[in-house]
Amino acid sequence: MPGSFELEPLDVGLIQIPYYFRCPISLELMRDPVTVSTGQTYDRTSIESWVATGNTTCPVTRAPLSDFTFIPNHTLRRLIQEWCVANRAYGVQRIPTPKQPADPVTVRTLLNQAGSGASSVHSRLNALRRLRGLARDSDKNKAVISTTRAREILLSIVFCDVRSDVTELNLEALAIVSMFSLSESECLFVAADLEKVSYLVSLLFHNSIDVRVNSAALIEIVIAGTRSPDIRSEIGKVDGIFYGVIGILKYPLSYPRALKIGIKTLFALCLVKQHRHNAVVAGAVEALIDRLPDFEKCDAERALATVELLCRIQSGCAAFAEHALTVPLLVKIILKISDRATEYAAGALLSLCSESEQCQRDAVAAGVLTQLLLLVQSECTERAKRKAQMLLKLLRDSWPDDSIGNSDDFGCSDVVPF
Repeated sequence: MPGSFELEPLDVGLIQIPYYFRCPISLELMRDPVTVSTGQTYDRTSIESWVATGNTTCPVTRAPLSDFTFIPNHTLRRLIQEWCVANRAYGVQRIPTPKQPADPVTVRTLLNQAGSGASSVHSRLNALRRLRGLARDSDKNKAVISTTRAREILLSIVFCDVRSDVTELNLEALAIVSMFSLSESECLFVAADLEKVSYLVSLLFHNSIDVRVNSAALIEIVIAGTRSPDIRSEIGKVDGIFYGVIGILKYPLSYPRALKIGIKTLFALCLVKQHRHNAVVAGAVEALIDRLPDFEKCDAERALATVELLCRIQSGCAAFAEHALTVPLLVKIILKISDRATEYAAGALLSLCSESEQCQRDAVAAGVLTQLLLLVQSECTERAKRKAQMLLKLLRDSWPDDSIGNSDDFGCSDVVPF
């Protein structure tokens, strides 16, 4: 890079990165070098962040940027890649060739083609598949697509004729729109029309697991984006919705997206209290307990929140109490995943042990006493500590005579006396 802004070489292990391979903003090796209107080159991510925060000048020269077009510096990128390959013996990994952001003009053309009834089905499908590929490539592409009327056009294709047989056009548009957030008006376009909701529920039983997951994803997006409690309640009343969503959670093969979307949708539905019994009847308890070990952190938190919600109704509490793994799993989770997971697990155990002496005995046998004493002395949330204290009080009569809970050591803990 021109010498108006020189950098000292940066050490990487046993070698140094040449200064002209480093972004003047981040000082890191450039992975996607682009040139701005002043002729200076930056890493794309860094200069985009600079502009996104309201800056309108070149970071190096301080000259105003005449436009915000970033031109890929292919020559410099190839030089950086060659340098990486030449130094791979020192642990340097070759940077991949970045995919260029979607061109807004191309996106508009594809959307117009996809939404045009005058175009052939084949050309409309090709346009949708290209849009889907762009959306999958990067969040930047999704942002470009979102600036157009994309969601409106895609929703119209998804629901173009809900009373007829499902077509590839419907399913391809569904796959794309399920990747985006929707505005409140777009959510109402779906949620306020139970025929559209019923159509999505029918897709929860499609032969393709991808179609089922895409449909569940759109249902969750619509529920989350709808403010009206009455409309959210009506969605949960649609026949088969809980069986369809729980069926996704029970999918026998390893499919992380199915687990993620399935638990997000089930949680959204269970936030409406009057529908929780329907979730229990549809098999939510068995699905949640059987799948708990398979969830990633964020999904595990959502799953445990759902368990706690279902434990607040009599049928849910009874069903969880009957499952042999419920109490041992919940005890094991305390202090293991996150503060939120601990809070939800403690809340579920409190509900279960309040209703069942057998659950109390199972919890004590699983080692809940030690877990709770550690919890109330930890830096966990106040809500979690409060639930733990209530559970300790509830379980005190169930503790063995020689346990720490009935010893003088208990008075030295941070548990509030009761």
